[in-house]
Amino acid sequence: MTQIMMPQALELWLEFALVAAIIVFAGIRLSRYGDVIAEKTGLGRTWIGVLLMAAVTSLPELITGASSVILFDVPNIAVGDVLGSCMFNLLILAMLDVHTGYSLPLSSRAHRGHVVTAAFGVLLLGIASLSLAAPSAVPRIGWFGASSVLFIVIYFVAMRTIYLDERKRIIHEVAEQAQYGEISKARAFTLYGLNAALVIAAATYLPSIGERIAESTGLGGTFVGTFFIAIATSLPEIVVSAAAIKMGAIDLAVGNLLGSNVFNIWILGLDDLLYRKGPLLSHVTPTHLIAAISAIIMTSIALVGLSYRAEQKRLFLAWDSLGLAAVYGIGTYVLYSLS
Repeated sequence: MTQIMMPQALELWLEFALVAAIIVFAGIRLSRYGDVIAEKTGLGRTWIGVLLMAAVTSLPELITGASSVILFDVPNIAVGDVLGSCMFNLLILAMLDVHTGYSLPLSSRAHRGHVVTAAFGVLLLGIASLSLAAPSAVPRIGWFGASSVLFIVIYFVAMRTIYLDERKRIIHEVAEQAQYGEISKARAFTLYGLNAALVIAAATYLPSIGERIAESTGLGGTFVGTFFIAIATSLPEIVVSAAAIKMGAIDLAVGNLLGSNVFNIWILGLDDLLYRKGPLLSHVTPTHLIAAISAIIMTSIALVGLSYRAEQKRLFLAWDSLGLAAVYGIGTYVLYSLS
């Protein structure tokens, strides 16, 4: 039996490595052409990160959620993936703070406009937490919960608000010198689309691979979705954000991660519309509330970091990054102990 299982396990990890390599290859280029589009259109790195980059890198969560509620009837995987990804995206911020090697914290190098995105993230996660804590108290609209309508409406309000805020910032700031004069706008959109398609195509396999790896552990659906599947589906965010940081496009990276969390809660609303057995959040275990509250605490720490703007790191990473890592670790441990 062991001799049979070992080749299967090796084949599974090789499959994961191949998909990861494709995402790394395309993700680096996706960051570059996202930055070009931000320059050519004048829309700003924050809004491009929050809208274009976040939507592309969050598609694995969308695919996982849809397949979980439509094909496999595993609502805990769908909800766990969304909330776990919100936690992990914020952990990526801490990881990037270490990766940059600068003495100035990452939160101090990003502009304050990200506070708007983070605040919308707290709002959406708060509504999700209330719905998880008292699902019977949430009014129903047909087969889905009223909170899901709020998720979808607030997402579009958030995109509009962030766009207007970014436009005001760009108007009042001195225009940056053009960096991509040799690349036309049409070429930038074309190459962005091609690399986005490559990331999406590769990322569609991540949920399946992550689920097969997770099944071998024998852990519960809540922990599997929140930890294993969430990490697998967050690989595009890691690659794209790290590539953006390397290019010096800090706002593109931070906008991508915070925007992905807002988009993830929109996905939660969509999953509820697709789940025909009743409100999605009333068909999952209450332990998902741990992930939701952890994500709220982590986003609040990020908000303080973006607002306070510390002038130096006391350790190898800033205090806010240390807080993000600590809350992620504690939240994951609690979920594991309850699985």
